[in-house]
Amino acid sequence: MKIKFTVQDPCQIVRKSYGDPIAEDLRFVVKSVVGEENFVDMQPNRSNNYCCGGGGGFLQSGFKEQRLEYGRLKDQQIKATGADYCIAGCHNCHAQIHDLSEHYGGHYPVVHLWTLICLSLGILGPNEREYLGDDLKEVNVFHPETAE
Repeated sequence: MKIKFTVQDPCQIVRKSYGDPIAEDLRFVVKSVVGEENFVDMQPNRSNNYCCGGGGGFLQSGFKEQRLEYGRLKDQQIKATGADYCIAGCHNCHAQIHDLSEHYGGHYPVVHLWTLICLSLGILGPNEREYLGDDLKEVNVFHPETAE
């Protein structure tokens, strides 16, 4: 079984700054890491993607119930992809989407882009695997007790 990934387009760098060219760069990196055949894009995407609801200070505002309600559309959008994982390049997006997955029962782990890059290079340490699902937790893990 292949593991499917989708990616969140961060509002600040995509919709508010560099637009679709940076979104294309993001997809190039993601597809290079997970394989093009394992990537499923959200609809809509790139500059038209939906905000997750965690940016602009909302994550730290103290209005958690409102933040989760605002993010309901993002959770539905992620679920519609059928992806096993959502990749986030932004820490606010990561924290918000993680909360959305738990709150709405999405059962999709949210991983930082850098985590998957390090995993693909074989340099992700055992203590950096908190957000990986069981299907990826042991990938390329060096176990000193079993090494000869």
